[in-house]
Amino acid sequence: MIDYLIVGSGLFGAVFAREMTDRGKKCLIIEKRSHIGGNVYSENRDGIEVHTYGPHIFHTNSDEIWSYVNRFAKFNNFVNRPKVRYGDKVYSFPINLMTLHQLWGVGTPSEARSRLEAARIQIDDPQNLEDHVLSQVGREIYETFIKGYTKKQWQRDPKELPPDIIKRLPIRLTYDDNYFFDKYQGIPIGGYHRMMQNILEGIEVKTGVDYFENRDHWNSIASKVVYTGMIDQFYDYRLGELEYRSLGFESETLVGDYQGNAVVNYSSEQVPHTRVVEHKHFEPENLKKNSEITVITREFPKTYTRGDVPYYPINDSKNMKAFHEYEKMATLDSNRVIFGGRLSEYRYYDMHQVIGSALVKSKREIENTTLVEAL
Repeated sequence: MIDYLIVGSGLFGAVFAREMTDRGKKCLIIEKRSHIGGNVYSENRDGIEVHTYGPHIFHTNSDEIWSYVNRFAKFNNFVNRPKVRYGDKVYSFPINLMTLHQLWGVGTPSEARSRLEAARIQIDDPQNLEDHVLSQVGREIYETFIKGYTKKQWQRDPKELPPDIIKRLPIRLTYDDNYFFDKYQGIPIGGYHRMMQNILEGIEVKTGVDYFENRDHWNSIASKVVYTGMIDQFYDYRLGELEYRSLGFESETLVGDYQGNAVVNYSSEQVPHTRVVEHKHFEPENLKKNSEITVITREFPKTYTRGDVPYYPINDSKNMKAFHEYEKMATLDSNRVIFGGRLSEYRYYDMHQVIGSALVKSKREIENTTLVEAL
C-alpha cells in the first residue's frame, strides 16, 4: 500500500509528490501521456528547447516560489516582449507609449492621454466586450489589437462575449514593453523537461497509464488519491461537461531566424493562427549556437471536444454554476481524494499559482496527517 497515488505529472502533481516524498511518504505518479510534465513539457529539437504545448514563461512576485523553483533549475534572464502583427505592420505590445507612437505619432504621456480621451466612444453601460473596449480606447485600437484576435480565440463575435473577459484593458503610458509586472521572470536553462525531472527525482512515475481504464485497481493500492485531471471526468460527467478552449499547433524547422522575437501575435481575423512562437529566442544565452536553424510553431484556437487537451476553462456563469456543484461533491470526498491544479480547480492558473496551490495543499495534508498520527 502506498500513501499517495497521484494522477498526473504536471506541476501540481510533481510538487505535491516532492513535498510528501521529502517527508517520508510513499508516492506513485501515473501519467496518461508518454512523458512527464503535463503542458509545461519541453523537448529538444536540433539543440533548441521547444515548448510543445505553447510558450511557458515563468514569472512570479513570490520570493518563496522563486526560491522553490530555483532548487530544481537555474533560470535565464528572458523577458517576454511580444509583438503584434496586423496586416503589414508590427507593433510593440502590450500597448504602451511606443505602440501609441506607432499608431498616432504621439511622443509623451500627456499627448497619448489626450489622444486616448478623444478616441473613446461614449457608451454609458457597455453590455458586451466590443462596447466595453470601444468605451475605453476607441475603434482604432479595438480593430487593430482586439477584434480579430478575440474572434479567433473564442470563435465568437465580441458582441456576444461578456465585457468582463477584458475587465480592464491595460494601456501603459511609458515605453515599458515587458509583458509581466512580476519581480522574477525567466526560462529554466536546459528546458522545462529537465526541471520536471529534477522535481521528480527518486519518485516513481508510470507513463502511458490512463487512470480511468483501471480506476478501481489504482484506488485500491493507495491510502489517498491526488487527482489533477478534469473534475467533471472524475465524476463521470454526471452534472454535465464543463467547457474548455483547446489549441492546435503546427511546427516546422527552418533556416536562419524567422521573426526575430519569441512571440508574435497575429491580430487580424484573416490570419487563421493567433500567434507564432520562435523557440530559440527563449534562450538568449544560446542564440549564437542556433544561428543556422530555427523552430517555429503556429498556434491555432480550437473548440474543445472530448479527447482533446483542455487548455482554457470557460468561466462563464453557466460553467461556474456546474463547477460549484462538482466542487461540493469534491468536498464530500476530501477524506480520500485531494483535487488540485488547473483542471480540477477549473481555474486559469499560471505556473507559479499551480505551484503555490500544491505547496498550500501539501502543507495542509502534512499538518492533518501529523495530527492524526499524534492522536
